[in-house]
Amino acid sequence: MRVQALQAGRPFNIGVCQRASIRPSKILNRRHLATAHSGLPHPHVDIASRTPPYQKLVKKLHEVRKVLGHSRQLTLAEKILYSHLDNPEESLLTNTQNGANIRGMANLKLKPDRVAMQDASAQMALLQFMSCGLPSTAVPASIHCDHMIVGEKGADTDLPASITGNKEVFDFLESAAKKYGIEFWPPGAGIIHQSVLENYSAPGLMMLGTDSHTPNAGGLGAIAIGVGGADAVDALVDAPWELKAPKILGVELVGELSGWTSPKDVIMYLAGQLTVRGGTGYVIEYFGPGVETLSCTGMATICNMGAEVGATTSLFPFSAQHVPYLVATHREPIAKAAQAIASAPSVQNLLRADSEAQYDKVITIDLSKLEPHINGPMTPDLSTPLSKFASVVEENNWPRTFGAGLIGSCTNSSYQDMTRAEDLVKQASAAGLSPKADFFITPGSEQIRATLDRDDTLSTFSSAGGTVLANACGPCIGQWKRTDGVKKGESNAIFTSYNRNFRGRNDGNPLTMNFLASPELVTAMSYAGSTTFNPITDTLPTPSGTPFRFSPPKGSDLPAAGFAEGNPEFFATPGVPTPSEEVKVDPSSTRLALLDPFPPFPNSELAGLRVLYKVKGQCTTDTISAAGPWLKYKGHLPNISENTLIGAINAATDEVNTAYDVDGTTSGIPDLAKRWRDAGIEWLVVAEHNYGEGSAREHAALQPRYLGGRVILAKSFARIHETNLKKQGVVPLTFVNETDYDLIDACDDVSTVGLLDVLKSGGKGSVGLLVKKKDGSEVRVQTKHTMSGDQCGFIIAGSALNLLAMKGKEGREEVTRENELTD
Repeated sequence: MRVQALQAGRPFNIGVCQRASIRPSKILNRRHLATAHSGLPHPHVDIASRTPPYQKLVKKLHEVRKVLGHSRQLTLAEKILYSHLDNPEESLLTNTQNGANIRGMANLKLKPDRVAMQDASAQMALLQFMSCGLPSTAVPASIHCDHMIVGEKGADTDLPASITGNKEVFDFLESAAKKYGIEFWPPGAGIIHQSVLENYSAPGLMMLGTDSHTPNAGGLGAIAIGVGGADAVDALVDAPWELKAPKILGVELVGELSGWTSPKDVIMYLAGQLTVRGGTGYVIEYFGPGVETLSCTGMATICNMGAEVGATTSLFPFSAQHVPYLVATHREPIAKAAQAIASAPSVQNLLRADSEAQYDKVITIDLSKLEPHINGPMTPDLSTPLSKFASVVEENNWPRTFGAGLIGSCTNSSYQDMTRAEDLVKQASAAGLSPKADFFITPGSEQIRATLDRDDTLSTFSSAGGTVLANACGPCIGQWKRTDGVKKGESNAIFTSYNRNFRGRNDGNPLTMNFLASPELVTAMSYAGSTTFNPITDTLPTPSGTPFRFSPPKGSDLPAAGFAEGNPEFFATPGVPTPSEEVKVDPSSTRLALLDPFPPFPNSELAGLRVLYKVKGQCTTDTISAAGPWLKYKGHLPNISENTLIGAINAATDEVNTAYDVDGTTSGIPDLAKRWRDAGIEWLVVAEHNYGEGSAREHAALQPRYLGGRVILAKSFARIHETNLKKQGVVPLTFVNETDYDLIDACDDVSTVGLLDVLKSGGKGSVGLLVKKKDGSEVRVQTKHTMSGDQCGFIIAGSALNLLAMKGKEGREEVTRENELTD
């Protein structure tokens, strides 16, 4: 979609936005209010809209059994996915040898129960949804303002400053939410994944989220999948959402965690086994006796970081540990309904795998033998046991000291996480110690913050010198203004309990090494300020001269007094549409711009494409569309396109964001892309493995499309990004022979061979590329694709949204004709 601001219209003026006009003083004055929760539904919550349609799902599971045969043994993931099929027979029997070979073959057309969106990605998702002309969303949905809040000095300073700086966007999001019946969680309410776990996730639910860590909800037995905004729009308009049937990776848990080992270490170890590509095309399903030993929030942590291995999603079966968590978060009716289903015979049991279900792969982890791990730097799959980490630091000449320890985030901000960290701080404080590294704490939600405040956990952190940041993403996604004097380009280390540690992600400094660990380990190591410190075996000097060694941390899964509600200003608005609400965008805005459709695919092959850039090595969505200060342009495609691929390494020169035109002149990648686009030259990018790994941000697909990109040719793709490309009309192709990567260079002329036939046939056939080199010689490259019939339709139409808009227009015209005939 090309973008333009409205040519006519008044300034953005939303009179209903008392909350997002958000009065910082009112919020901060009430920040410390807290009352205890009960297990009963909250009076402000519509429990019915948050309860999965269990009766409908069990009935659909019965249909699936009839289609596949009642003797067919299904995994938990298959049960939940297949029970959300729009048409089980069509999805399960097409291209699957009559249902015998579904995994990796079938195109599942699914009807999710719910959609969740964070503020950065919600902007583009809503702009796309608005163009469909519908009065409300077809499924319950929520918006969570968490990504656009900067962490620097502490919540009481950072939150009002961020609200003021992003007022236009927050006003837009809240007014659109009110118009279309979407629940709106204002800035300060919490991080999307923690809020979803506390309010929306439930056993058997299927939801889409516009963030790659949406699988966090799998800790409560949901199928929760991270997607781009265009995919979310499918669900919002009641169009079936398509997913290639995943394979199932079973992870058997035996034994029980103890001492310093935490749930975070389960997924840290698994990431080291699988690598960032090992989960691609799989759902990770946990099972075994060890499951019952984990807390609900611990399971969520494990599922959250499944995104780092490329998995479609991760989930746990219904567990006894789910019940107290649901009760503590006002959802006792859901707990009772889930218990009833989980105790049903296998043929009707939606919430547990069949006893003879087969997994494509099985990995067994003995929790009793697992030790703490540290992952990084620069990639979340470089996993090292704590006992070996000091020697690895020395071998690699990594920094011996680190400047900041940061705990919390969507991955690790539960009550259990924070109270275990608190226990260590109390131990150190009693010994007269203070952290040697700057220490930051990010509560995951207002519910968590208020509870920790009531129970004096936050005061323990603050008294020790810690800085409590806002209930938001903050440093985890690059919204961090460091005040420790570390300059960009200066090599340094930090320790975090976050989920992702790509180069430059947290502070914009490509030489900052982020080592991932559990909150407990980050907390203890912050008292040493040393990357080689092992809190299990090493001691620290104290003012008294007596060596101090930490005891293993202890904490509580749930607060004994129940969760506190916190500030009522942070409650979500009701999901009731207000059709009269007016949503406008200032034509002079630099933050928001309405979308125009991208042009459709030509009725010919793509000829005269030019290679814009040949990327070397890792190319994440952060590389393609940087976050941090660029987040403010998420709703304005022309402006955010100025960061396209600025982190990419030139395969020919090792330069970053340096592109060469055919005459040898150099420029930044976005500048060359715009110059070629404006001259009528469309282009492609050539890349290596796992192109687009990382977040779900669809801007990494929208921006290249807006700048004239037509094809991405890579050795392999990350799942979400490959889908996002197709949704925006960009053709993703992979090499048949990976060595052909070496045959193509920047500025080569490329034409497709067979692409038009593939698109018109609904994905049948293959695509070749005819590459003309600068010296006039030609090279032929064979490629593979994964485009389904529906996805071919997206590309032909120009984008998925174009196709939806056309179908919507046809539907409205049909209704008009029927009304005219009736009259």
